[in-house]
Amino acid sequence: MARRPKGRFIDGIVLLDKSTGMSSNFALQRVKRFFNANKAGHTGALDPLATGMLPVCLGEGTKFSQHLLDADKRYLVTAKLGERTDTSDSDGEVVQTRAIDFTEAQLLTALDFFRGETQQVPSMYSALKYQGQPLYKYAREGIEVPRESRPITVFELNFIGLEGDELTLDIHCSKGTYIRTIIDDLGEILGCGAHVIMLRRTQVAQYPYARMVSLEQLEALVAQAHEQQIDPSVLLDPLLLPMDTAVADFPEVNVPDAIAPYLMQGQAVRIPVNADLKTDELVRITLGDIRRFVGIGTMNEDGLLAPKRLIVIHDEPAETD
Repeated sequence: MARRPKGRFIDGIVLLDKSTGMSSNFALQRVKRFFNANKAGHTGALDPLATGMLPVCLGEGTKFSQHLLDADKRYLVTAKLGERTDTSDSDGEVVQTRAIDFTEAQLLTALDFFRGETQQVPSMYSALKYQGQPLYKYAREGIEVPRESRPITVFELNFIGLEGDELTLDIHCSKGTYIRTIIDDLGEILGCGAHVIMLRRTQVAQYPYARMVSLEQLEALVAQAHEQQIDPSVLLDPLLLPMDTAVADFPEVNVPDAIAPYLMQGQAVRIPVNADLKTDELVRITLGDIRRFVGIGTMNEDGLLAPKRLIVIHDEPAETD
């Protein structure tokens, strides 16, 4: 008999406000432990230096984490001008120091260079892989490997302030955008060099900033539950967002209860749908009048709804630690 996984079968998404100095995986494991979840995954790592929104998917929610990884992001970043580092942030070593000598007009012109669709060469200190190894491992050994430029989009780049040698910007960008690289490139355009000293992710997709919760807050709720002699889930579970919020922008296709069992067995089903849906377009699948979310699928060439990722409904509790 297969052993059931440890932890609860709990599904949803936690908007973690990650603190500086910790890895995203460390933060993920703490959240998983606090919720006693059987499964957890994050939706795109933040550097240890960075803080802010790190959506953590629990249980069946992990099946849709890729769609948050692909979502737009927003960051507040502060750069120190006059110094360039080998990692493009304050965790690295200063490799060049130059005078700060540019006008406000030159700064605004330089910022405009990054707006819209551009090409970006990823930093050697990124987690992208080359021949199976993350780039940062090569960088730590002093090895430079070839990297291809990638298309990115900066939807907004707002100038927040310049105080002394510290420049603060607000950046709304597409997936795969490296803020450290933008700052490093900006420093070279301005002729003084620059590196990131503060980076905070303020938004992922359309998730609200106000719903973020820190590890300290989660720990306090667990302690409060123990003091009140109640299960921590009573205080923690209300913090969860529904897992279908990860695919909230997908068009909905509602499946009648009568044919729902066929769909849930992985079969493609024929139902009346919006004629505007395109073949192979991802859709959010709900069941019956209560519109229960059960996964995502596509409309195939035959006009059938084909399931792609379906959630599992658990009837038995998981083992506890």
